[in-house]
Amino acid sequence: QVQLVESGGGLVQAGGSLRLSCGASDASGSISIFSTMGWYRQAPGKQRELVAGITFVGRTDYADFVKGRFTISRDNAKKTVYLQMNSLKPEDTAVYYCNAETLQRRVYWGQGTQVTVSS
Repeated sequence: QVQLVESGGGLVQAGGSLRLSCGASDASGSISIFSTMGWYRQAPGKQRELVAGITFVGRTDYADFVKGRFTISRDNAKKTVYLQMNSLKPEDTAVYYCNAETLQRRVYWGQGTQVTVSS
């Protein structure tokens, strides 16, 4: 069974930084690679939205509201994706979810990690 395990959330003041990590637990070795990995977020009362995504070869895509502040990266050997978040704003407060898609288009989600930015 494949699980995505996130870490790195927490409470930070506006203007601060956090780094999220998400690693795939794949005891059976059933997943060779993830074609795309990414981060989504969901604030209270709002729909889940894409924050950033990265392909296996490193092509990245960002939501306009994080461009210039957040950086996504991945370690393919470790099946891990990271999100470096700088210049955080109170409106970035949300539960952040890791997402990964296989070549067979099977999608996995992490359990979510809370990020709270105080003003």
